[in-house]
Amino acid sequence: MQVRLAELAGLRRDGTPMGVTSVCSAHPVVLRAALRYGKATLTTVLIEATCNQVNHLGGYTGMQPADFAALVYQLAEEEGCPVGQIILGGDHLGPNPWRNRPAEEAMAEAETMVTAYVAAGFRKIHLDASMGCLNEPAALDDETTARRAVRLAAAAEAAAQKAGGQKPVYVIGTEVPPPGGADHTLTAIEPTASDAARKTIDIHRQVFAEAGQSDAFSRAIGLVVQPGVEFGNRNVIFYDRSKVGALTQLLSDEPKFVFEAHSTDYQSVAYLSELVKDGFPILKVGPELTFVLREALYALDLIASDFSNDYGDRPLYWAMETLMTAHPDNWNRHYHGNVQETRLLRHYSLSDRIRYYWAMPEAKAAVDRLYDALRGQLLPLPLFWQHLPDAQHFADIPIDPEALLIWRVEKSLAAYQQACGLAS
Repeated sequence: MQVRLAELAGLRRDGTPMGVTSVCSAHPVVLRAALRYGKATLTTVLIEATCNQVNHLGGYTGMQPADFAALVYQLAEEEGCPVGQIILGGDHLGPNPWRNRPAEEAMAEAETMVTAYVAAGFRKIHLDASMGCLNEPAALDDETTARRAVRLAAAAEAAAQKAGGQKPVYVIGTEVPPPGGADHTLTAIEPTASDAARKTIDIHRQVFAEAGQSDAFSRAIGLVVQPGVEFGNRNVIFYDRSKVGALTQLLSDEPKFVFEAHSTDYQSVAYLSELVKDGFPILKVGPELTFVLREALYALDLIASDFSNDYGDRPLYWAMETLMTAHPDNWNRHYHGNVQETRLLRHYSLSDRIRYYWAMPEAKAAVDRLYDALRGQLLPLPLFWQHLPDAQHFADIPIDPEALLIWRVEKSLAAYQQACGLAS
């Protein structure tokens, strides 16, 4: 079934909690998988782009918000997924991409970016102005954050009025986990204190009212807090519901709010289900989806190496290694250790920073070569047992490599769907 974001709080209050998976990825195969799965299950497809991926200057994908929206809708048409099932969201929308500039310059860029998102049809907006800019503390206080958030909300409201259609819904919150996971091995993550979450809501409500944006605040449906889940390069901190009792009690006092859980990647179905029941029905996942995509690509790379004398020895793996070492900016500040350790992290880190490279021409060429080597081939069962046992049902039939990749991403999405109470 389809669930509207504004319904999530009421469903929990009524004792029938349900959730929505937020797919945070710009990879076309991941997007196609989400849309195909949404069509098959008749459920809401929430797809979000981040301020670094997509912005009015192009972001690291080279796409502006209108370009990203066009890509999603093109894929939706190809997959036969009705547009009415799709919600586009903007994640971490704020000055983060320009935080090395003075605050006013960074905020001016952020306002332009938010305007572009809303004009392109994005209607779930995460206002994230919590980070400091040039010569400011790394993390700002609630009041400064709220005053910057309301500026962004005003830009969004003006853009929505001009564009017409539904008004945006907003997610607020200052305690945001690091995008893409932590850089170090984690031992514990403390959930947000309930008093801190309450203060965030109170200050935002007051600042929005003072700015004449109470109507916008009435559409604030979610608060980003830390539920105590996170992943680093090498390990995962799993959900412990015993630590969030006071935090979830806050939702009784703020009945229109739910919590948005970031960094839920790699949690089990059981933990994801507990998150939904405990008031975290918006489950954001991104690196896990590209991690399993890479996992399947590398398995096919090994299968093709064993199957074809002409393919070579893991050419996809070595193409990505060459590409990442030639262009280290997307990983070298995040992966630490000796030569062997950093090589392993480049390819297998849970933060999956290899995802930044798949759109580059060299990576696309290597993937295309893999597709060409396998497409239509009858691959024997033992090769799947050796390299990707769960995909054994693809053995001995003409193989479509992209269909296998989509299947692998859908497996992760199915776990989220089950946790959200929407499994068919």
